[in-house]
Amino acid sequence: MKSFVEVFDKVQEYCMEKIRRGELTDVAYRLWIKSLKPLKLDGNVACFTVPSEFQANIITKNYTNIICEALSEVLGFDVELSITTDESENEDDNDPNKRRIELEESFSNAEYDYTFDTFIVGRSNEFAYAACTAVAKEPGSTYNPLFIHGPSGLGKTHLMTAISNEIKRRNPNTNIIYVTGEAFANELINAIQQKKDTSQFHQKYRSADVLLIDDVQFIAGKESTQEEFFHTFNELHKVGKQIVLTSDRPPKDIKTLEDRIRTRFEWGLIADISIPDFETRVAIIRRKAELLDLNIPDDVAEYIANKLKTNIRQLEGCVKKLKASKHLVGTPPSMAQAQNAIREILSDEQPSPITFERILNEVGNVYGVTADDIISKKRSAQISIARKVSCYVLKEVTDMSFKSIGMELGARDHSTIIYYCSDIEKLMKRDSHAKEMIEDIINNIRSS
Repeated sequence: MKSFVEVFDKVQEYCMEKIRRGELTDVAYRLWIKSLKPLKLDGNVACFTVPSEFQANIITKNYTNIICEALSEVLGFDVELSITTDESENEDDNDPNKRRIELEESFSNAEYDYTFDTFIVGRSNEFAYAACTAVAKEPGSTYNPLFIHGPSGLGKTHLMTAISNEIKRRNPNTNIIYVTGEAFANELINAIQQKKDTSQFHQKYRSADVLLIDDVQFIAGKESTQEEFFHTFNELHKVGKQIVLTSDRPPKDIKTLEDRIRTRFEWGLIADISIPDFETRVAIIRRKAELLDLNIPDDVAEYIANKLKTNIRQLEGCVKKLKASKHLVGTPPSMAQAQNAIREILSDEQPSPITFERILNEVGNVYGVTADDIISKKRSAQISIARKVSCYVLKEVTDMSFKSIGMELGARDHSTIIYYCSDIEKLMKRDSHAKEMIEDIINNIRSS
């Protein structure tokens, strides 16, 4: 009679054959099935133990059928499965709430301040880093304005915050205002639409010693916002106050930015941040792992760096997932775990759906009307063009049908929506400025 351990060896061989046939993933086998420790066969009940309740739940929920099928194949009779956690562990250590709290605490300990010391410098960002440190040491005297551009997730906001932190450290009384381009526009638009006195808005921004505007591309196409920004910029610049701006693209590529503003962006220094090279990505992984007290093997770190190339947040997210796996499952970071974490991250990072309200608000802000105006039966020229542009943008950036757009847009017939979209297509062909404005609206919505 074979021992139960020998029986389980045969079960593992059975599972390996399932992997070869593509019926079971190698990741699932290594993470879950291989972690089972055979205890005994009690009648027709196969008893196993695993290190944690977390593992037991995953295996019971997802792999009971394949394990029982394998056991029945080896033993020749139907088998039930019983999984317990390691009895040698203290009960408190098996408490899922305690383990979750411990994990959350380890994550909070790994958060870092956005300073120059915590910024990983490589060839892709060293010029922008040098410019930011120079500005922080002597705000207003060099590189004013400083304009940093590059794709999302590469460290622009980190550098902006590092400038703020360093200036505050040197001079705590400095009046620093940080705002996003979208928030700046919305704050002004709300003040105008609610017929508030805009003098408070003027005072707030024009009294800044340092003005930091993130994602400044969002002011493009918004006439009143650009007008306000123009005067704010001039007021601050002429008295030597520091201005730092970031964008997902250089000034020349923000199509509906007024020329007078574009030229002011180009007065100072323009610095770009590009995708980090391999060595920088590995350094970022190691920095995050060190903060989490996690030892990642060289081959695993290099594998992650080769697979996640375009976003620093993804690299840090992958390390966090490996930390969670080690804490909850008890297994050190492996290539299989890295593969699994990367798949989850790439799935999690899919763009979130663009909402109907988001599009109407963006179009309305550009044309000086409200979302309610666009849906209404009002027929003023400004509202009519905003309504048509909204239809065109909805069709371009969402999966909505003409019928669905019509229903959302005040119960209008789908043929009306088709006409609106056709009218905008004709407008874009004959009017280059309108074309640029609508393309900027679409780019802003997609990048947000």
